[in-house]
Amino acid sequence: MSQLVYKSKINKIRTFALSLIFIGMIIMYVGMFARKIQWLMLILFLIGVVCILLSCVVYLWIGMLSTKAVPVICPSCQKPTKMLGRVDACMHCKEPLTMDKALEGKEFDENYNKRRYRKNHAEK
Repeated sequence: MSQLVYKSKINKIRTFALSLIFIGMIIMYVGMFARKIQWLMLILFLIGVVCILLSCVVYLWIGMLSTKAVPVICPSCQKPTKMLGRVDACMHCKEPLTMDKALEGKEFDENYNKRRYRKNHAEK
């Protein structure tokens, strides 16, 4: 039986921002091969710069969001981690975490963080 591996929301967003940097650099590197076609080189460079600037915006956003995250100690690995939302995973050992007493013992599902899920289950 395959074991599910959960990722922390903060780490997912940081990984996305890092991938934007590499994508931007690769696009600009491809632009170097298009030196003979100046308009193509310029467009590829601009797209690469936009990717890198977007990465900076994402890093700034997740940094601000990280300051609002609730710091907790993981019960499995005993390391400090940060939680966003009702359910999240440990940044170190990927253990599913929740601070909501109503969700303790239930199967881990990231839909618990969505407003639609909370609204539908609050009515029931």
